[in-house]
Amino acid sequence: MSAFKRRIGEDDSIRIVGTGMKTILFVCIHNAGRSQIAEAFFNQLARKKARALSAGTQPADTINPVVVEAMREIGIDMSHNKPKAVTFEMMEKADRVVTMGCSAEAVCPATLVQTEDWTLEDPEGKTIDQVRELRDEIKSRVLQLLKEIA
Repeated sequence: MSAFKRRIGEDDSIRIVGTGMKTILFVCIHNAGRSQIAEAFFNQLARKKARALSAGTQPADTINPVVVEAMREIGIDMSHNKPKAVTFEMMEKADRVVTMGCSAEAVCPATLVQTEDWTLEDPEGKTIDQVRELRDEIKSRVLQLLKEIA
């Protein structure tokens, strides 16, 4: 296993220094909200020293537009993202899998790697204010995850 050090920048980003890039896979049912938010925050905050992917067990056709709006408010454009189906190859490449509180672990082969579940509400049908709260909660959890793997 690689040795890692972490440095937390003033802008909340975490720099992971070491050899071997960690890959985190965020999985939910539709890959249209929570997992997309987590992937976007992780990739922005890890600064290419670790990477995230997201996928769903039953991907939706599009990203939730309220999620896109909430992320755009903080400078992250997800308007071109598309929901993706989780694949065995994604699971093989992941160092850790995070399910998003939507019981995806019951239908996802996530037991192949270290897995944890974040109990988070689905943003579907939520107001922009509720999605902002969810977005901020996910950012907080992503920051904690980055500290753990650093």
